[in-house]
Amino acid sequence: MITPLSSQIAEVAELAAIACYDWIGKGDNKAADAAAVKSMRENLNRMNIAGTVVIGEGERDEAPMLFIGEEVGKGGVEVDIALDPLEGTTICANAGESSLAVIAFAKKGGFLHAPDVYMDKIAVGAGLPIGIIDLDNSPKKNLQNIAQAKKCDISDLTVMILERPRHQELIAKVREAGARIRLIGDGDVAGVIACTSQNTRVDAYMGSGGAPEGVLAAAALRVIGGQMMGRLVFGDNQRQIERAKKMGIADLNKKYTTEEMAKGDVIFACAGVTDGYMLEGVKKCKKSGKVFVSSLLMDSAAKKVVRTRSEYLCQNN
Repeated sequence: MITPLSSQIAEVAELAAIACYDWIGKGDNKAADAAAVKSMRENLNRMNIAGTVVIGEGERDEAPMLFIGEEVGKGGVEVDIALDPLEGTTICANAGESSLAVIAFAKKGGFLHAPDVYMDKIAVGAGLPIGIIDLDNSPKKNLQNIAQAKKCDISDLTVMILERPRHQELIAKVREAGARIRLIGDGDVAGVIACTSQNTRVDAYMGSGGAPEGVLAAAALRVIGGQMMGRLVFGDNQRQIERAKKMGIADLNKKYTTEEMAKGDVIFACAGVTDGYMLEGVKKCKKSGKVFVSSLLMDSAAKKVVRTRSEYLCQNN
């Protein structure tokens, strides 16, 4: 059981979010990310775990800390860790909406060992028939299926898509089908989770983004419900293909379900860095010397989702 670790996991996310505070709106996304990475690594190494980073900051030769394969913790229960210390580095640097500190734990072998490549993704919230979405369907067909299941018109549906040049064709097809589109600049973990909440009024998430973020989003859906399908995108990049094969990926065209990306007991935690549609961002009160941070903890074994507004005392007070 990894449930006893849940409060510590949430704290790791919260402290990483706080570490980003001084870099919000400063235009330096690398410095913001470095602050989050440093905090998350230090606090993981204080935990009584034998953890292995399986989704991290990149390959060993590309990331100085929290690289794929790095071992963290003081020893104890064996866990696999997927993390994105600062999802939405550009969002944070520009004081935009919905940058998060994100981390997930699973038992050994619980997460898909996804290389740092693109992944085609489609996701919907809970309460819909299994198999209602498929990456091999056209956007119109997927939207027809969703509308039929929700007993509404396609024109009533809103699809969230990352605003990228590579998505111009997808955007055109979704609009041609008659659906509304909500474009976001960054943050596709939050984007996938958004389609599970009635408050966001988002019915589906479509498009390609990072494969590591896809695994993190799948971890969240394992708890809060919903469906997601992902397929790794390699193109003709032989270096990425060879790296994937070394990580145990035999079928390069495989469509992964939520359960295949994150299986067994899973704990997902995220903390708000900047204000967004999921969580409030970090706030500091100079008068009281307190820092306020909002977080979301999801535990599949305990079958619970906990929203928390935590207060920390500034270290210099």
